[in-house]
Amino acid sequence: MADPLDKLLTELEQFGKANDGTTTGRPHRMLNITRDTGEFLAVLVRAAVARRVLEIGTSNGYSTLWLASAARAIGGAVTTVEVSDYKIGLAKATFARSGLAACITLVQDDAGRLLQRSADGAFDLVFLDSERSAYPEWWPDLKRVLRPGGLLVVDNATSHPAEMAPFVALVSTDAAFVTSLVPVGNGEFLAVKADQGWSDRT
Repeated sequence: MADPLDKLLTELEQFGKANDGTTTGRPHRMLNITRDTGEFLAVLVRAAVARRVLEIGTSNGYSTLWLASAARAIGGAVTTVEVSDYKIGLAKATFARSGLAACITLVQDDAGRLLQRSADGAFDLVFLDSERSAYPEWWPDLKRVLRPGGLLVVDNATSHPAEMAPFVALVSTDAAFVTSLVPVGNGEFLAVKADQGWSDRT
């Protein structure tokens, strides 16, 4: 990763920790992923050759930079959706400084509405880090917008297991997906959508 970008990431990490340590209201907390999760996401984007990435829950753009840096390296781009005016403003400032703005599309909208209007198979990888109670409601569209062989990554799988349990159960019992829980950062729940080619090779 380029040095100026790494400096920006470090700055955002420090800001997030300081802010969240003194702020109790969720709307103004950054709730960023951990650095090791960012590194993990960057590897997943490259490994999956995920040129079309969707992030649900931008916050101040910290996680977006990890996704966008990896996507740019393989000729891809990131669409990230956030509903908060406050966080949209922070993310815009982050992206303007990052050198990655050309491969990031920032959408201010409800994630459910964005998913509903997205085409079937529109994304290679979806990173979900938003309102956990809404995930089960979003599931039909989440599975639809992932391409065959596409990857869903969900944060906070071990830090908030009770809140995640209904969604994890829903995805884990879907025959079209293979799942895994990875104990990195706050825990990442991974689900890969079946590709027709899998059954052809078995």
